[in-house]
Amino acid sequence: MERFTGKQRAFCVKMFYKNNDSYVTVRRLFRIEYGLQRISECPSVNLIKAWVNKFEETGSTTNIKQTGRPRSRRSEENIREVEISVRNDPESSSRKRSAALAIPRTSLRRILHLDLKLHPYKVQIVQKMKPNDYIQRKLLADTMLERFSSLENVLFTDEAHFHINGHVNKHNCRYWSTENPRLKHQKPLHSPKTTVWAAISAKGIIGPYFFENSQGNNVTVNSVEYVKMLREFLTPQLHEFEGYNSRTWMQQDGATCHTSNVTLPVIKEMFPNKLISPCDCDFFLWGYLKSRVYHNKPMTISQLKENIHAEIAAIPRSMCQRVFQSLRSRLQECQRRDGAHLDDVIFKKYIALNVYYVK
Repeated sequence: MERFTGKQRAFCVKMFYKNNDSYVTVRRLFRIEYGLQRISECPSVNLIKAWVNKFEETGSTTNIKQTGRPRSRRSEENIREVEISVRNDPESSSRKRSAALAIPRTSLRRILHLDLKLHPYKVQIVQKMKPNDYIQRKLLADTMLERFSSLENVLFTDEAHFHINGHVNKHNCRYWSTENPRLKHQKPLHSPKTTVWAAISAKGIIGPYFFENSQGNNVTVNSVEYVKMLREFLTPQLHEFEGYNSRTWMQQDGATCHTSNVTLPVIKEMFPNKLISPCDCDFFLWGYLKSRVYHNKPMTISQLKENIHAEIAAIPRSMCQRVFQSLRSRLQECQRRDGAHLDDVIFKKYIALNVYYVK
């Protein structure tokens, strides 16, 4: 005789889907539901996993012998149900869709691929831009292409905010379609953050520098804080940086702290007649770092800063060289797109991914 009834198995599967796929939560709720004294009396994690897998494969958690001719899971009726489901809810995962339609995941995937001719695409993370940003990006491209025949002796500098909740689980952001819908995710950031400054050239990276007070708390980047960074951090770093010489240009954007009457004399002293400002060109570093520093889902600012340090230190000089070799063509593409996102770059590589779209 089975230790757990079909009703108890169904309870576990239902709670699994309703509680973010958490086996631990399922065991706790099972104990409460059936008034058990010890957690050891509940189904084990492996047993619950087996029930969930069996349900997804067969639509049942019990070993019921089928009689008569097996029902085709790829029937015209099921194909139509899946198509309607995809049209109404293109962002549901295959696991949840399988449970909602009572169609095994393997059959569901065959319907999506073979019958509906859909393909899964991964959402790409891009910086959220305001309308004026497009104008500024176009102006940047025009200026840089007109002024420089080579960009390898320019030190591009900028700050960026890194938020604790700045990561997106792209494995759970899928889009099925007959063509790549070029789906992008724009996520507002309101969590605790650290503000980072860095500089990049074809010969390497200077930084990171964190704008913070003596207690390690994030501070607003104003003229005083920016000059402090220039004098106490950048000046000594330049003399140790292989990519710095008397012909090196410094690029920065038009933020008030960069262009104030307090800041500009200091920068012009450091880079006589070699300042590109205002001009925003954070074309590589921040996007690359934000795609990597959240891999272990840091829970504190300290952990996030450690990740930023480690990822910057791991960037090889060869990568910086490749970035600057491709910069000119990207600036030209930015011109052609009037400052909009470079979709041909963003979507050059994509991985099959569980959000659905049907034409």
